Amino acid sequence: MKTIYLNKDSKCTKPCVATIGFFDGVHRGHQYLIARLIEKARQEGLEATVITFDKHPREVLHADYQPLLLNTFEEKELLLSKTGIDNCAVLPFSVEMAGYSARDFMQKVLKERLQVRILYIGYDNRFGHNREETFDDYVRYGKEMGITVVRNDEFKAESTESENTCPPKISSSQIRKYLLNGDAEMAEQCLGYPYFLWGTVVNGVQKGRELGFPTANIAVNDPRKLIPAPGVYAVNACLKTETMLRPSMMNIGRRPTFGDNALSLEVHILDYSSNLYGQQLAVGFVRRMREEHRFDSEQELAAQLQSDAREVRDLFSTPDNDK
Repeated sequence: MKTIYLNKDSKCTKPCVATIGFFDGVHRGHQYLIARLIEKARQEGLEATVITFDKHPREVLHADYQPLLLNTFEEKELLLSKTGIDNCAVLPFSVEMAGYSARDFMQKVLKERLQVRILYIGYDNRFGHNREETFDDYVRYGKEMGITVVRNDEFKAESTESENTCPPKISSSQIRKYLLNGDAEMAEQCLGYPYFLWGTVVNGVQKGRELGFPTANIAVNDPRKLIPAPGVYAVNACLKTETMLRPSMMNIGRRPTFGDNALSLEVHILDYSSNLYGQQLAVGFVRRMREEHRFDSEQELAAQLQSDAREVRDLFSTPDNDK
């Protein structure tokens, strides 16, 4: 995949089939749309291009807006590259661009700078100033410009008897709600992969080591990255320098047993004792095992951690959870 950063002077030189959106999470609905786009591009002998933005549009339009993102830009770029598209065109979102009507955007950006021949629109996607125009307007403008506009079918997840089946309609906002409620399994069903975050291992207070559970304290690389609800999770941990997934348990919370107030993210990698300070560590969320709560003594907490570790081992010893 080629990433193209578009400024006022740059443009794509090859005609393409394209779609546009922020694509936070690159979830199963996004993947379905992109797969259709790629199929059409191959049929037409054109390149397949995803058009996205360098920042969340609401960050530009509302200075006090603090987005909770499923992906950093680098993570989104990686996930998009795995879909098989040819190009990721990155638009620098600005107040000026936000003022474009749909017609202006199609003419100035899609036609003149990106050479879009066929535009795939998500079934519920709208663009242009205040999102005032409709799909029929897009089709009419497209005919005038030589752009065929196609509305993609809605992705509908297959229903099963499992209680962890995602809803028929998948959205980034719904996935955020699942994670903020600690439902990592439902988030994974909707995303098509375990929700993950990257961070740098930093010094902590080392209370876990005193209890027999040394932890890697993670400082998340991007403050906009969504942190799931507090609790103890079964996770897979992976160092940036490795490809091995290591079964782990993770606590997200404020360590109420010790009277702390600051939110901490602590990972205990099972059967691992090497020094991790300063290294980049990724964790993929598998399941929330329990909520965080205060224990009456450190001994009671240590006993609970022993129980948590056994439960995590049992979970990862099950073939279906060998992720």
